[in-house]
Amino acid sequence: MKSRVRITSSLQSLRQHHNNPALSSSSSICNHAAATRRRAAAAAAAATAPCLMTGAVSPGMGTGRYFSSQPQRRSGGGSSNPAMAFPCLDALETRSATLLKKQATATATTTRSDASGPEPSYTAGATQIYHCDDPLLLDWGGGLREYDIAYESWGQMNADRSNVILLHTGLSASSHAHSTPENSQPGWWERFIGPGLALDTDKYHVICTNVLGGCYGSTGPSSVDPADGQRYATRFPILTMEDMVRAQFRLLDSLGVQKLYASVGSSMGGMQSLAAGVLFPDRVGRLVSISGCARSHPYSIAMRHTQRQVLMMDPNWNRGFYYGRVPPHAGMKLAREIATVTYRSGPEWELRFGRRRADPSKPPALCPDFLIETYLDHAGEKFCLTYDPNSLLYVSKAMDLFDLGTESQRAAAARRAERLRSLKDGLYETTVDTACSLTLPDKPYEEVADSDALAASTEADGKPTSVAPPPPSGSRPPEDLISGLSALWDHPVLVMGVASDILFPAWQQREIAEALRLAGNRNVAHFELSEEQSMFGHDTFLLDVKNVGGAVKNFLF
Repeated sequence: MKSRVRITSSLQSLRQHHNNPALSSSSSICNHAAATRRRAAAAAAAATAPCLMTGAVSPGMGTGRYFSSQPQRRSGGGSSNPAMAFPCLDALETRSATLLKKQATATATTTRSDASGPEPSYTAGATQIYHCDDPLLLDWGGGLREYDIAYESWGQMNADRSNVILLHTGLSASSHAHSTPENSQPGWWERFIGPGLALDTDKYHVICTNVLGGCYGSTGPSSVDPADGQRYATRFPILTMEDMVRAQFRLLDSLGVQKLYASVGSSMGGMQSLAAGVLFPDRVGRLVSISGCARSHPYSIAMRHTQRQVLMMDPNWNRGFYYGRVPPHAGMKLAREIATVTYRSGPEWELRFGRRRADPSKPPALCPDFLIETYLDHAGEKFCLTYDPNSLLYVSKAMDLFDLGTESQRAAAARRAERLRSLKDGLYETTVDTACSLTLPDKPYEEVADSDALAASTEADGKPTSVAPPPPSGSRPPEDLISGLSALWDHPVLVMGVASDILFPAWQQREIAEALRLAGNRNVAHFELSEEQSMFGHDTFLLDVKNVGGAVKNFLF
């Protein structure tokens, strides 16, 4: 207690001396004395009451001196510990240097920097290309004057073209779902397609496309805009799942396919499969939706938002205009690692990795050290240069916008109708300009303090709107969704979910099945794989040939 009094007294005298001109002198001796007293007071404070004065700064002492700071000590023997190694950053820097070298070589040998450079060619092998010269009007106001759709097919189409199955892909997949004579590499659904398999090529003609907005042959942000000969980059228009499906059905038109035997998809493909039935109910026979949803929910939107943010924060992204330059490979790697966390599950990882480290004989490191870390690192490394970053942004955003509820469908139809009127009136440029006027909200989001406020939040226009939490088991889907799926009242539908899926939880597939039944559909088959049946999470649709493949095969029979 006496120490605190002495310190306080010293500080008060220092303040008085500093603030009272009468106590000051112009002589250097007085200035030196004052400085000496200040240093003495600081030293006394540090020695006698370091705990009490932590973080305090003495008036007149400047902003860098803290009473709790310790005097610098140098033993002359070097650092106490060696600097840590960062092989993960070394690898990133090596890749950047390699890409820079490739860029320099490309620039020296061509005059078209937008058509060459270090970015990969983003190809999964030989495909067939459908080119459409008819403009495609998009749900959110943009349009494509022409476009390509890359596709591959397996099995023979029968005489009346009634045995065609359209297979929809996940977010980053190409049209290469199965090997072909032109591309012998195994496809992403290799074990599900073929004679006697889930998609039996002895019975069906299977077609799989690379989605619009992708980078494996279909028109996307990395494609050249025919209007000016430059890459679209982020001048590419916002897409929806429905836009992608409309482009696919133009391909079917070109092939003379009037009605699909079935529309089949998993994950994002499960969303597209439902959209195909809703958009073209008379042109789809059966529907299969595996680990999908009828409307995107906050958790999956949040995870995709996080992936987009880490990608866009990579300086090499350059607001989307990185073609001919070093691509944002670091952001892509991190985005893929985040995605991989959502694709697989805790139960699998507990058994596969546990808490095991890659090399227990070595000390812990800040780079990948645990086996699970090395697994994620490997997943990011494989992906960061094989998929166009802008395609990831656009296709994942289309997933976020997905909603087959009636209100969403009506709003999209109204925008399309307005767009048509604008085009007829020659207002193309004006429409595009107004579509790109997004700004951040003036007022940031505020946490809701109580459950009553959460039950009725307020929109920007002041109108109350209900906030729907995830429905408990057995609850009724929203009437808006029931109405939106009513076009499928007479279609046989298979809906599959996986209990260990954290990206598209099983309750979302239950919601689809229940909404269809409430819409009047009496031919809905719903299967949910328990954790005992599959612990692979969202990626179960890629791995479980027995349960997933068996259910699909039986349903299509």
